[in-house]
Amino acid sequence: MSSETDDPLLSAALRGDQRALADLMDRHRPRLERIVQLRMDPCLQGRIDPADVVQETCVAALDRFDAYRHGNREFPFFLWLRLETLQKLVDLHRFHLGAKMRSAYGEVSLHGGAPPVSSASLAGQLIGKLSTASGAVMRAELSLLVEDALNKMSAEDREILCLRHFEELSNIEAASVLGLSATAASNRHVRALRRLRSVFQSIPGGLDQLTL
Repeated sequence: MSSETDDPLLSAALRGDQRALADLMDRHRPRLERIVQLRMDPCLQGRIDPADVVQETCVAALDRFDAYRHGNREFPFFLWLRLETLQKLVDLHRFHLGAKMRSAYGEVSLHGGAPPVSSASLAGQLIGKLSTASGAVMRAELSLLVEDALNKMSAEDREILCLRHFEELSNIEAASVLGLSATAASNRHVRALRRLRSVFQSIPGGLDQLTL
């Protein structure tokens, strides 16, 4: 927590400055909206605006912040606000999807109950990192091939890639989210990258440009 309190805005919020807290939340909105977009079930894409999810979260978090700042603060501020946001997203999934959500989540949660990232969503993010889809493979076809490749990877591998590269968490932050040591999270990340590149070797067109 020491590095966090080097942030004057956070320090002021922890002293009870409500204006500083609101400004701090505003700073994180764009990143949180990207996370919501990434983890939102495809059935809800276009029906729910990620900005609205984050807005509702921030309003509720303003009331819950006192408990956070007076508690043991297990998570740094951004991870706490991320968790609040994902819990709001889970509630929306539960309301709109019901039994389908329970089936999609499976029996074991890898990420503290947060909605898992679908292979389709992750494929879209990966394809977005390609400047072109070279060769004869069109971009839509390549996306389907990438999605199929991701489905061959474990949920653990997909999750660590999502946390590190698309949620842009540090290794220590990802380790905290996953309940791992920093070393274990780093090792999992390296293995996941190796497996990603391995399963993509057989996919024609464009993937030589993929950098993660």
